Amino acid sequence: MVFFRLAAQEVLRGEVQIDIEAVHGGYVDTIYPLDTESVYRRALEESALFYAAMIYGWSFEYDVGEKSRGISEVFDLTPLGEIPFGDPGLFATDTEVENMRFHLWTDYRLTTEQQRRMSLWKTGTVRTAQAVGHGPLGDPIEETDWITIKKAALEDAARLAVRTMLRGSERNRPKEVRGYISLSSFPNYWIDSGQWAASARFRIEITEIIPFAAY
Repeated sequence: MVFFRLAAQEVLRGEVQIDIEAVHGGYVDTIYPLDTESVYRRALEESALFYAAMIYGWSFEYDVGEKSRGISEVFDLTPLGEIPFGDPGLFATDTEVENMRFHLWTDYRLTTEQQRRMSLWKTGTVRTAQAVGHGPLGDPIEETDWITIKKAALEDAARLAVRTMLRGSERNRPKEVRGYISLSSFPNYWIDSGQWAASARFRIEITEIIPFAAY
């Protein structure tokens, strides 16, 4: 992902890769191979998802969990904005097909309001962390299922990024944490031991930490 200015307008740039053929046997006889229109639409929708995650991000509530206390780990994300399909700020710039993967590079031209939102992710209280998350490959019977499957791995990476940050800053494990998180750049996806893996760097602002001592 690249961040630059174009005639006084800030522009984000990123690349996504979409598999044209099935990535594992469970997809056979479902929706694969993808036709040109489907693969191009997927690439644009995935790009819009990532740009929204960079500009708006999510709020999060994290119950860190503790096995010895019988407390489950729960990580909830709430999107703070979206970029709809067909947004006039999103432009496809370059395409390439290599080894049955479709590569799409796009630019996203930020509005004035979006530039202000981006500036909030550059304050002194925001830190960065990187993590690799995993999600099931799944069997997308419906055309819209694929993005839910890819989001699961990305959200798991967000959870692990917050957890990694807490381990580096908190002496004692907290009970709950709240804050905001956004993508710093487009994530990378691959298949790892029968699961989707997503490597992503995030910007994180922690607004509240609740220790176990409070209960």
